[in-house]
Amino acid sequence: MKKPLQYKLNIFLFLLPALALFVAILIAPIIMSLYYSLTEWNGFTTPEFIGFKNYVELFTSKSINISRALKNAFLLALLSCGIQLPFALWLALRLARPMKGKTALLSVYFMPVLISTVVIGQLWLKIYNPDYGVLNVLLRSLGLEKWTHIWLGDKKYALGAAFVPILWQYVGYHMLLMYAGIKGVPVELTEAAMLDGCTPAQANRYIIIPYIRPILRVSVIFAITGSLKSFDLIYVLTNGGPSHVTEVPSTLMISMLFLRNRYGMGSAIAVMLIVLCFFFALLINAVFREEK
Repeated sequence: MKKPLQYKLNIFLFLLPALALFVAILIAPIIMSLYYSLTEWNGFTTPEFIGFKNYVELFTSKSINISRALKNAFLLALLSCGIQLPFALWLALRLARPMKGKTALLSVYFMPVLISTVVIGQLWLKIYNPDYGVLNVLLRSLGLEKWTHIWLGDKKYALGAAFVPILWQYVGYHMLLMYAGIKGVPVELTEAAMLDGCTPAQANRYIIIPYIRPILRVSVIFAITGSLKSFDLIYVLTNGGPSHVTEVPSTLMISMLFLRNRYGMGSAIAVMLIVLCFFFALLINAVFREEK
């Protein structure tokens, strides 16, 4: 029998490669971002330590306007929890029932998740095109000419038009998570409920949905943190425009890093996003905490 110390040493040696990779890819960049957020650095000269001045400027300067970016991110998180997740849950509940073509429908709904985000962005750029886009062409064919707009170029509609593809793309992702959770519900529970006179809607409400609370918690965490760090589709569709109406923290961070060469300020935005994601993950875990 191996000695306890040798056994623990073997465990440590087996875990060391994964631990080194975790530190190199996640922990080290966070520490570096935290350090650079406390400096004034243009990416070329020696960083100058300035303390928390970047954070003070971030939340007080009108030229940066982080409040608008955060407002847009929180609005996207609210829409994700209020529209995207309920629709994904409805789809998962419907597909969990016996039906023909279930495999094909699961594949169709999940397909947008598999497609590259840049391709998704280019697809929706064609849909929103004011001249030949599918949306405006359809409205004109229905005699609704006055409803046509320059969707991504009009300040009134750009933010909503940019959010629609984001909500649409990840419905299938959350649906598949919830579908897997629903299929894990013991059949005996639902059968007993049906024998007691429960309707399918009552079984969903009182048995299935409470049973998949852990899955719902994961989906809510992914939806909110994903909204806070959303970047790719916004960048492809509008790049934060017009006039910064669709600006989110990630596009603002990229602007600071690569357009203004303010690596210290960009790192401060990155650290802020990390703190917000951790905060909301802990908050959601507390909300979904189950009583023993």
